[in-house]
Amino acid sequence: MTKDWEKVLVTKQPYQAELAKAQLVENDIDAVIINKQSSSYPELFGNYEVYVPTKDAIIARIILDNETTIS
Repeated sequence: MTKDWEKVLVTKQPYQAELAKAQLVENDIDAVIINKQSSSYPELFGNYEVYVPTKDAIIARIILDNETTIS
């Protein structure tokens, strides 16, 4: 990613990345998911990473932290 984006979540589960992205978008924060899993051995190597603009990274982490403590 470019220097204007910051990683706020790393997970092996695609649904967790999608839920995080949806939560951030709901709060008016742009978010993208980068799939870094191996196509040969997806269960063993790689992760899904969620990135947001650097200016929104702190609030994004707070939103995601609060979401995980509630559920």
